[in-house]
Amino acid sequence: RTMAIRIIQSRRISAAYALASIFSHSLSSTPFTTGFATRYPHHCISSFSSLSTSLLLQVQISPLTSSSSSSPSSPSLHPTKNKLCRSLPPSALRMSTTTSSSTTKSTLTVAQVPCLDDNYGYLIHDPETGHTAAVDTPDANAYETELKNRGWTLTHIFNTHHHWDHTGGNLQLKENSKVEIYGPASENIPGRDVALNGGDEVTSFGSGDTPVQIIDVGGHTNGHIAYYFPKDGLVFCGDALFALGCGKMFEGTPSQFWDSLKRLRALPEDTVVYCAHEYTQSNAKFAMSVEPGNSKLVSRVAEITSKRQSGEPTVPSLLSVEKETNPFLRVDVSDEIQKNVGALSSDSYDVVFGKVRKAKDNFRG
Repeated sequence: RTMAIRIIQSRRISAAYALASIFSHSLSSTPFTTGFATRYPHHCISSFSSLSTSLLLQVQISPLTSSSSSSPSSPSLHPTKNKLCRSLPPSALRMSTTTSSSTTKSTLTVAQVPCLDDNYGYLIHDPETGHTAAVDTPDANAYETELKNRGWTLTHIFNTHHHWDHTGGNLQLKENSKVEIYGPASENIPGRDVALNGGDEVTSFGSGDTPVQIIDVGGHTNGHIAYYFPKDGLVFCGDALFALGCGKMFEGTPSQFWDSLKRLRALPEDTVVYCAHEYTQSNAKFAMSVEPGNSKLVSRVAEITSKRQSGEPTVPSLLSVEKETNPFLRVDVSDEIQKNVGALSSDSYDVVFGKVRKAKDNFRG
């Protein structure tokens, strides 16, 4: 499987020169990139002599959509002033990831679209069929701009759960294009055409030879689902699993949420995890508070700090890295986490998970 990341910087041509130094400084020995090097040793970055990673980076200059909005105080409300994509600083990066498999001719392109204050929307394009799917719809205008710039036509919307910052653009996008909306069966999804439950498959996207698999990841909301592309090794998990974190438990139970995270954790280790928010720095502070003795976590936090200082996204991530560093995937393997959240020896792992989640809710670091 070949992974190529095209990073598009906004506005300033001089950013291309800055990118070269950023990559040579921060990508050579990070957990994310070294993970790729282990899995894909036949690809490397030849543009920067000091790098031995397996990522092929293509840099081009392109303007970003720029407007303004503020973050909502509640996920259940949809302030109309938040419809437009926020204005990003000159250092902000829009990243698209192209993945393909060495055993198939199929290639998917994933365009990552920063929206609102900290959301990521995704457009998944299959060049063989021309299908393009939006994973959640935080900002219809930002998507329409991206679709126009790339010459893609939207055909599918894959909603992960009902919160407004994941469904707010559904109706506008459906009105302006012939699109089918997919979403969890048990939740109120605007404009939904196809109701999905865990264990279902979507065969209408792409060639259909390898269906998109639906995973039940309830906990953040009761009906939350994830979209897994097994052939390409990609999972779009909304607010269920974050880089170094997981979503707040608004509706579910600890037992339900822990079972959901175990289902995600059971995917192949080289699965690329696309979550819906840039929360990683905040999550890193909490992770360090409960597992400071994890050397791999310490290294990852340094990488995250460097990336955010350079305006780079920390998403996507590799599942193998999450399993090594994300405290919400480690409640049953880390004595240090269990001790630091006050878990008892008699506690079941779902109870321990609940204590870790509560500790994060109360964390003020």
